[in-house]
Amino acid sequence: MPAYQQCGRPGAGQCDVCDNPLDSAPFDSSAVLPAPGPGQEIVLARYSLRPRYCGMLRFFTQFTDRYAADPTKIRTPGYQWQIRSGAQPLDPYLTFEHIINPWGSSAVPIDIRLPESATIEFIIRNVGATGTDVLSEVGGRLVGRHWYDTRFGGAPRSL
Repeated sequence: MPAYQQCGRPGAGQCDVCDNPLDSAPFDSSAVLPAPGPGQEIVLARYSLRPRYCGMLRFFTQFTDRYAADPTKIRTPGYQWQIRSGAQPLDPYLTFEHIINPWGSSAVPIDIRLPESATIEFIIRNVGATGTDVLSEVGGRLVGRHWYDTRFGGAPRSL
């Protein structure tokens, strides 16, 4: 079921062509950072929906310096990746230890509904990388759309 049917009133203020809410707008958050040290985690991307706004995570991408040098290196031993919503892992991407959507390639749309006022984060944690498994740089990107939730009544505030 499309997200707009779960967020607000179906058919109210939707585009006749694409069915997106008329006030929907994109979000795009990304960073490339030094890899976390042993036992550390870093936030690669974060986006917070405004109060009374909901949205959809369209896709995410990942980067490591090792994958950039050799695209067969999709495993990230000693590192765990998570996408979180409200500090909880976002299903079905609870924890993974490999590159699912490489940075720079066409990502597969995932279209995960985000609840009102959600904060989503893309993190990587070093859980014991050693030797040649240690990464120098890592990156993450979150892309989606957000819109006013019509269940709160009225019209959206200007962005």
